[in-house]
Amino acid sequence: METPNLPAIRALRPAWNKGRIVGQKRPLKPKHVWAIRVRLELAENHRDLALFNMAIDSKLRGCDLVKMKVVDVMASGQIKERASVLQSKTQKPVRFEISEGTRASVEKWMEDELMVGSEYLWPGRFHERLHISTRQYARIVRDWVTSIGLEASAYGTHSMRRTKVTQIYKKTGNLRAVQLLLGHTKMDSTVRYLGVELEDALAIAEAIEI
Repeated sequence: METPNLPAIRALRPAWNKGRIVGQKRPLKPKHVWAIRVRLELAENHRDLALFNMAIDSKLRGCDLVKMKVVDVMASGQIKERASVLQSKTQKPVRFEISEGTRASVEKWMEDELMVGSEYLWPGRFHERLHISTRQYARIVRDWVTSIGLEASAYGTHSMRRTKVTQIYKKTGNLRAVQLLLGHTKMDSTVRYLGVELEDALAIAEAIEI
């Protein structure tokens, strides 16, 4: 008697996003930014403090932030007040400001022995790695947010990118400025990235009492 061919049975795997918060990562609030800065300063973690400040100021994607070079931010032995980086996603340059506090933290980091002769601003700790990886950066961000009691799954590397532009939009309502700072080619991308329509709709609803 022939045995009928039965379909293969695959083991059921749990969904990759089970128990995770998916979608846009939340931006940090100003109180979160200062809490993380204070902890990094107290720990004298010069690399992470400079990386944190630069991530906030530059508003770069993680893949571009980790590949920043010393020449991107330094000229004639001084940290620039403004810098420009070529985005890997769009292949277009984006300019950003480097605040006084960020310049001071980067200068302090440049004095570290790990920076001697380094081409990259965030060198890898092993010789085969020229700079930290995006995965390392993601782990570092997770450590930052959990150190102040935030839920790790709600925040990520894009939280760093969104933090400053979210405050700029809240204070000015200038979407065009945010678009330029993020290096978006289309305004629609900026609207979606900030979740502007939903936030504005909720703000209007909250202001109406019936």
